[in-house]
Amino acid sequence: MSHRFAPAIGLAAVLLAAGPASAQDRGKEALMNPADANETAPDTFRAQFDTTKGTFTIEVTRDWAPLGADRFYNLVRRGYYDEVRFFRVLSGFMAQFGISGDPELNTLWREARIQDDPVRESNRRGYVSYAMAGPNTRTTQLFINYGNNSGLDSQGFSPFGRVVEGMDVVDDLYSGYGEGAPNGNGPSQGLLQTQGNPYLIENFPDLDYINQATIVE
Repeated sequence: MSHRFAPAIGLAAVLLAAGPASAQDRGKEALMNPADANETAPDTFRAQFDTTKGTFTIEVTRDWAPLGADRFYNLVRRGYYDEVRFFRVLSGFMAQFGISGDPELNTLWREARIQDDPVRESNRRGYVSYAMAGPNTRTTQLFINYGNNSGLDSQGFSPFGRVVEGMDVVDDLYSGYGEGAPNGNGPSQGLLQTQGNPYLIENFPDLDYINQATIVE
């Protein structure tokens, strides 16, 4: 399922985890059953993203969007975002990521939808929301707002956190490929879902990516 949302093109679109998480909680085995990823997130927590452009930190406030915060917490703790590419980076708008580089995991997670959260915060610069393809379709894909995208609020995109450190790193993510196919020359979400990172490495080698994402105590 393609998750698109840009108003201009229509809605189609430290190092160890806090608490009991440890190295054995991460990796593919920990991600094979989405139903097991059901821990309740702390009221507030931070996730650090080590990327090819540097490090940035997202601070999550669970009260803003509890279901979204819980999903994010579980995904980060289990290592879902490690080696994930920023496949849709649109200057002045947003940076989108969250499709796994492993097609098997995409098959499992793209149907693991969560219900919508009420919109309690606006999609301002640095705020983080889920991409979605309609009501109650949030799974793993996220976007970081580059500017004031308050027009997304009325469409149901509910921020659950914001970048509190390293927004300059987010600003510097490679954006040269532009909009994704079929509306632009960037990656096809469908092909990424089915072919994973090899598709991006061969066809879009300049994309930045996440080395590792961790919950920071």
